[in-house]
Parts: sequence; C-alpha cells; structure tokens
Amino acid sequence: MLNFKIKSGALLLFFFFTVIHSVARVISEKEKNNNDTLENVSGQKSFAFPEIPLHASMENFVADYADNYDELFEKIKTTKSSYFTTIDKIFLKHNIPVELKYLGIVESQFKTTARSKAGAVGVWQFMPGTAKNYGLRVTSTYDERKNLLKSTIAAAKYLEYLYGFFEDWLLVVASYNSGPAPVLSAIKKSGSKSFWKLQNFLPKETRLHVKRFIATHYYFEGKGSMVTLGKTETEKYLKELEAFNAKTDHLPVEKEQKQPEGDTTNSQLVAVINNEKEIKLVLKR
Repeated sequence: MLNFKIKSGALLLFFFFTVIHSVARVISEKEKNNNDTLENVSGQKSFAFPEIPLHASMENFVADYADNYDELFEKIKTTKSSYFTTIDKIFLKHNIPVELKYLGIVESQFKTTARSKAGAVGVWQFMPGTAKNYGLRVTSTYDERKNLLKSTIAAAKYLEYLYGFFEDWLLVVASYNSGPAPVLSAIKKSGSKSFWKLQNFLPKETRLHVKRFIATHYYFEGKGSMVTLGKTETEKYLKELEAFNAKTDHLPVEKEQKQPEGDTTNSQLVAVINNEKEIKLVLKR
C-alpha cells in the first residue's frame, strides 16, 4: 500500500479517489446569514475551489491531441465502458489513482491483444520479464498479459512500486514507458526531478508518452488531477488547498447544489495531509 507521509515538515501528499459507492463532504453546512460570503484563495467573494493547473507548454498539445484522436476516444467511450469499470475497481483496491487508467489507452488503446515490436503485450503492454515479476503467466501457449483482470492487478502493483521509487506520478508514467533507468539518468543529467526540466534528457518516445497521457486524461476528464502534476506542483497545489480550506472552514456555505446526471465533477476527492492535523478530504468543486 502506498504510504503517504510528510517529509521534512512539508505537505507531501495527497490521495484522492473517484467515488464508487461513497460520498464525502468536508465543508459543513451551517446557518446562512444575509451578509455572509465565501472567499476564494485570491480573496474574491465567491466559492472558487483551486483548479489543478495544466502546464503552459501543454495547452496546444492537449488541444491538438483531442482533435486528432477524437474519433478513437469516442469509440473507446462507447465500446470499452466495462474496461473503465474493471480498472477503477482494481485501482481503488490497490490505492492507485483511478485516473491512471488512461495510461492503458496510451499504451494499447485498451486492446487486450495489442503487441508492440519489442514484444510488449496486452492493455498494459508488459514485457515478458516484468509480467512474470508481477505474477503473470507467460508461456508459448498461454499469456495472462492478455487477461484484462489479471494484467490490471499486475499493473497496479507495478505502478505502486514505481511511485514508491519516484514519488511523482509524471515520472511514474515516464518510467512505465522506458523503465526506471532512463528516468534516473535524466534526473542526474538535468539536476532536477521535475519532468518539465528533465524531459529533454529522456528518450523522445518517453517524453511524448507522458504528454500523451496528460492529453488523454484531459480529453476524458475535461480537467487535470493529481496524476497530471509533478511532485513539486502537487506540493504547491496542496498548499493552495490548505490555504483555501483555512479561509472557508469557518465560513457558512450555501447548500450543495444537486449534481447533474452524468456530471462527475464532484466525484474527485483530494486528501490534504499535514503534520498537525488529521487528513481533510476536500470536494474538488
């Protein structure tokens, strides 16, 4: 299980889940006076939850990627809905952010029979050695890399391992593509652990892999999440959440509006962790 702790007194980590059978509320409903208002982080009199930012260099890439792959992505939405459900359940069980399911689309377009030139197979594109290390049977007559359920369990374990190693989801996505060694080499050459600073020291395909993942995430979610942020960006965002919560915690709020059917905006939870307080769950919008 991922172990989220604070290191060196800083806000280190989050965890958020897409809610399957539970709903959480963190801002208590209180008596509303006529002159009561809510302030957002910038001090404006409104309830504006801090948005997860998209890196400035990605704006055109995300837009172009959506245009180029719109037909494919819409087909996946209509024909692979059961895949989303299966992956979500497994990732939740293993405490992996469910948004990482979009990595499977980048890897294989959710094709269980997909095979790369290098010999990677299945939705999660495992090479034989890695597959066996994570409990999958791979023989000349039987290949569990093609089994969505079993291969997703293996992918969850591998993603957990990579996160324990890098503590940065963008570097996890990069190392899922290239293996940890090229990412470690890029960190050493660049002198930075930020994907945006070390990306040019990565293989081109790995660099693009991370950007494709972010773009795919934005296409399906319409926004970013913690897995589209690097570690430094995550820490900065969590501080914004803490500041926002500090400003709104003691203020009255309006009754929560009913969420429109099919809108998943309110399904994302963020866990804010610090040294002095217990975990506070903040509804994203």
